[in-house]
Amino acid sequence: MIVVNRFRVPEHEGESFRVDLQRAHDALAERPGFLTGTIGRNVDDPELWVLSTTWEHVGAYRRSLSSYDVKLHAVPTLGRALDEPSAYEVADAGTDLNIRQTRSIG
Repeated sequence: MIVVNRFRVPEHEGESFRVDLQRAHDALAERPGFLTGTIGRNVDDPELWVLSTTWEHVGAYRRSLSSYDVKLHAVPTLGRALDEPSAYEVADAGTDLNIRQTRSIG
């Protein structure tokens, strides 16, 4: 599972945001199910940043968000993300993709 969080940050805040984003990445990286993560800045628009993480499954990612350390060190920064869907399933050839359906019981 892939999570892509994009951020729009004024250029003059770039260096301090980079530190905050690294702190968020590090907190997430400590959680079970975290596989890898990357911080990036757009080459054409230096106000656009990204934190991309890969997880074993959606449950691992969602559980990571309830961790005390993640709430303390990542959620304040993640709360600055652009308001857009951020969780993606891996769509390798031959894999069964999610279907749109109600996920609650009953």
